[in-house]
Amino acid sequence: MATLDDVRRIALTLPEVAEVVDGHRGGVAWRTKKGLVVWERPPSGRDLEQLDALGRDWPDGVVVGVRVDGEQAKAAMLETYPRECFTIPHFDGYPAVLIRLQAIDLDLLSEAITDSWLLRVSLRTAKQWLSDRGLD
Repeated sequence: MATLDDVRRIALTLPEVAEVVDGHRGGVAWRTKKGLVVWERPPSGRDLEQLDALGRDWPDGVVVGVRVDGEQAKAAMLETYPRECFTIPHFDGYPAVLIRLQAIDLDLLSEAITDSWLLRVSLRTAKQWLSDRGLD
């Protein structure tokens, strides 16, 4: 089980990441100059209505969103990690998944946040970070 403190710790170890308060929903978010990496994502009233119409419920616990590399990556995350990841109608066509913090282990959370971050920094920064870790 992960917490927002774990999300914070992971996100803030990555270069160019800043913590902000999301103006739209008031939750905490971590972003680079290129956009959101990971953000707290409580349900809106509309989310709950849409899920109810689908016979689904919003999960218990804290939920965060992470950016993914397109619809194929999103589908793969949802299929591979159905207990940890989900989506809602609001995210249809948007390259992100929602993560149940109470269901995800720290290694997978770190991987998801890092993958999201790699999409939100310059190619130069990403290559240097990967190279520094022998992952290039």
